[in-house]
Amino acid sequence: MSRRRRRVGRGTLFVIAGLLVGSALIRIGDGAGQALALVPAETGVAADHLAAAGPACKTPEDLRAMLAAFAERDARLAAQEAALENRMQALRVADTETAERLAKLEAAEASLREMIALADSAAETDLDRLTRVYEAMKPKQAAALFEQMDPVFAAGFLGRMRPEAAAQVMAGLSPEAAHLFSVVLAGRNAEAPRE
Repeated sequence: MSRRRRRVGRGTLFVIAGLLVGSALIRIGDGAGQALALVPAETGVAADHLAAAGPACKTPEDLRAMLAAFAERDARLAAQEAALENRMQALRVADTETAERLAKLEAAEASLREMIALADSAAETDLDRLTRVYEAMKPKQAAALFEQMDPVFAAGFLGRMRPEAAAQVMAGLSPEAAHLFSVVLAGRNAEAPRE
């Protein structure tokens, strides 16, 4: 059965190939007839001699004007295309420079964040250390120091201290200073948003 299919398939291919060859011969014959008809029979000039002489017809004025307009339009389009290509190249360069600058800015921002975090960490470490120093002092000595401090500054340290140590320092303060520090401590979070 497979041999039969092969034969049918080959036969179909031969028929298609024959049709294509026949079509080509008809087209060649049709074009050759027209070419031979163009050669004047009375002149006796060979067709190859006419082909070597080149075209003898003149281009009408309206076609010349149209061809000139097309050439001018072509030149304008070529100039516009070159200008667009230059702009695109400039935009690519600007885009590359912008991307590089943006990357540098992002790196600088990351570095600045690290520095700020380091400074905040160092400041927090310093405040913790100083708070422990005040906590380790005798309450009367710490109270004498706190009396000399700005109330907001002193209240900040009292708020960071352990409640027992802060109570001992507050007990050693004058009543006016203790009252002032208490008001500052109580009002520290009064302006914080509640919702």
